Amino acid sequence: MATVISEKLSRLFINMRQVPQLLAPLSPSTVSSSEVPKVFWKPYIHTGYRPVQQTWRYYFSTLFQQHNEAINVWTHLVAALILLLRFQQLSQRVDFGRDLHAQPLLIIIVASITYLTFSTLAHLLQAKSEFWHYSFFFMDYVGVAIYQYGSALGHYYYAIEPSWHEKIKGFYMPAAVLLAWLSCTGSCYAKYQYHQSARLLSQLCQELPSGLAYVLDISPVIHRIFTAPPSQQADPALLYHKCQVLFFLIGAFFFSHPYPEKWFPGKCHFFGQSHQIFHVCLMLCTLAQIEAVVLDYESRRQIYSTLQGDLAHNFSALCLFTVTCSVLTAAYMARKVKNKLNFKEE
Repeated sequence: MATVISEKLSRLFINMRQVPQLLAPLSPSTVSSSEVPKVFWKPYIHTGYRPVQQTWRYYFSTLFQQHNEAINVWTHLVAALILLLRFQQLSQRVDFGRDLHAQPLLIIIVASITYLTFSTLAHLLQAKSEFWHYSFFFMDYVGVAIYQYGSALGHYYYAIEPSWHEKIKGFYMPAAVLLAWLSCTGSCYAKYQYHQSARLLSQLCQELPSGLAYVLDISPVIHRIFTAPPSQQADPALLYHKCQVLFFLIGAFFFSHPYPEKWFPGKCHFFGQSHQIFHVCLMLCTLAQIEAVVLDYESRRQIYSTLQGDLAHNFSALCLFTVTCSVLTAAYMARKVKNKLNFKEE
């Protein structure tokens, strides 16, 4: 018996010694910017890039390795897992199937998980090739458009005050759909046409529609913050709404400005990039937003049931329309990228 156990332990030890050899092909070291196509370059980040044209297995394995996208991957992956857990908790007390007024809450939660998941996949897998770099970020922009619509709906349905609802009800949701799609389209076009060149035009295409979408989407919340009487200023939902606005504005600054890597060029390849700070701020913004919307759903039913009536199904249809338009746009741009790359190879 002792001999058998000894032989099994010996085989186990031999197999464990082989693990580093088995993993070695999956773990090429990171490379400098000069060793990857220009489309992968980030301002002031000179190294930490993953080599292109590796196996899909390799890029999935880099989830547990150090490279210049690792923190971007983990910030949104963690947020997506937190929201999945929050959704599981909510499903125990909210009847999403039968409660008509719970549909917008379901949409904003699913939209949030979708954009976080798409962002995670984009930053994890985009280094495969130039085509996949474009395609995964186009998918990321689809997720952002869906999230923008979900945010607009959540704020319009649950957070809005009757006085503001009366002023914007005629155009708010159609404008939210249009701006979400324009945000996706502008981001895809900027990525395809400009990338690192023509920085001003790229920002104009990408940030102008997104900025306008945010101004519209957040307007019910801003109106409520500034018109709430002193007795409601301590409302937990309102505090969460204030937090989401603060986190978004901080994140927007770091999305548009390459600090602190501009101050320390070549030193922030793993930690300290502006986009990483943007990811953290956006994660906190989304988590605060979901908590605010949940509290509004639970405490303001008398208000929103009167204002919205039985329109929840219409808003769900608008969500499907937004998703369809954004997906078709991203697929069209991916096709253009493929044709462009094929032409370059000829």
